[in-house]
Amino acid sequence: MKKNLISIIVPYRRKKKFFQQTINSIKNQTYKNYELIIVYDDTKKLELDFVKEVTKNIVKKRIIVNRKNLGAGESRNKGIKYSSGEYICFCDADDLWVPKKIEKQLSFMKKNKLSFSHTSYEIIDKNGIKISSFDISNKIEYKDLLKSCDIGLSTVMCLKEILKKNKFIKIRTKEDYFLWLSIIKKIKVIRGLKSKLTLWRKLDNSLSSPILRRIIDAYLMYSLHNKNNFIINVFYTLRLTIYALIKKIKIYN
Repeated sequence: MKKNLISIIVPYRRKKKFFQQTINSIKNQTYKNYELIIVYDDTKKLELDFVKEVTKNIVKKRIIVNRKNLGAGESRNKGIKYSSGEYICFCDADDLWVPKKIEKQLSFMKKNKLSFSHTSYEIIDKNGIKISSFDISNKIEYKDLLKSCDIGLSTVMCLKEILKKNKFIKIRTKEDYFLWLSIIKKIKVIRGLKSKLTLWRKLDNSLSSPILRRIIDAYLMYSLHNKNNFIINVFYTLRLTIYALIKKIKIYN
C-alpha cells in the first residue's frame, strides 16, 4: 500500500453523457498522487471503448470489466479489492469534484487524524446547472446517522484499512448508507469538512429517485444492519422517510 496514494473508485454503467465531465474533474485535481479504478458494470459493453478513450491519458488507472452486472455497491467492493492506495475516494460516473477536493480533504484528515471524512456539496441538474446545495454538520454520531443519511457518497474519503471488514451490501439503493452505519459503529464519530468540494448530479431517472424503491431498500438495510424485530425496523424506515422528505423540502425551498 503506497503512502498517501488515493484510489478513486468509479463504477460505470451507461453514463456516457456525463462521464467526460466527471473524468475531467478528476484529471483537474491539484493533488496528483492518485490512481483511477473504473469498474465497468455492463455486460453489453456498448460504451467500453468510449470509457477507454476518455481515460487514456490517465497514467495510473485500471479498468475492471465485470463478467455479470453486479450493481454499484458490489462494483465498488471489487474496486476496493484491487486498489493500491492508502486512502479511498468514491465518485459516481455523473458527479463532479472541484479542483482542490482531494488536496483539501486529505489535509483535513491528516491534520485531524481521521480515518473517514465527508464534505458539503452542491446539487446540479442534468445540464450542470446548480439547483441547490447541502451543508453538513461538523460531526455525526451513530444516533444521528441512524435517523438520516447526510453523507454524500461522492464526497467520502477514508482509509482503506477501515474497508477491509466493512462492505457495500447488494441492494439497489441505500448500499452506501449501510456501510456508513457499519463504520460509525466502530469509529463512534464521523467528522465533516464543510467546504463544498463535490457537485452531486440529481437525475430524474436515478435509482435514488423512486420513493417506493427507497422505502423498500431502507427496510432491507435496517434489517441487515440492526437485526431487530419487524416493528423496530418499520419504525426506523418510517422515521428515515420522514427525515428524507423534510431534508428535501429544506434543500429545494
